[in-house]
Amino acid sequence: MKIPKKRRNRYNPASEDFHKEDFPFYWLARVHARYSMNMEKLLKKVDLDIPRWRVLNILHENHEASISEISEHSIAKLSTITKIVYRMKDDGLVETRQSAQDGRVTQVSITAKGHQTFQTMHEVTEGLFHASFQGLTEAQIRKLNQTLATIFDNLADT
Repeated sequence: MKIPKKRRNRYNPASEDFHKEDFPFYWLARVHARYSMNMEKLLKKVDLDIPRWRVLNILHENHEASISEISEHSIAKLSTITKIVYRMKDDGLVETRQSAQDGRVTQVSITAKGHQTFQTMHEVTEGLFHASFQGLTEAQIRKLNQTLATIFDNLADT
């Protein structure tokens, strides 16, 4: 059910009817900030940070990805991801190689040490995941993901 534009006013920060608690991005920002603070605290125990966590997750799932693909999936600037990947390479977590199809593309893969770090980081962060979604059903989480994906797609055209 779509909300008519008139009724959307209370969610619009430019409206006189607006209240921050009705603004979905208020809650998205708060959830993201709280999650990030908790993740940073947990990841610090295993000498990692959120950007490295993202890269390891992407590579664990995809086995290999270009720096551009990692940048796209992590919603981070290419230059930032490039620096992170090369720091991770220095730490022995990933390997890089030139793409056989396009010499301008750098492919990144996870090393054995990277796989071990992936396992360790998930051991220390798994409790946060479960606490985050406590009281929600699988259907509610799926619907939340669908809703967020729609909003994400809507923002691509702005």
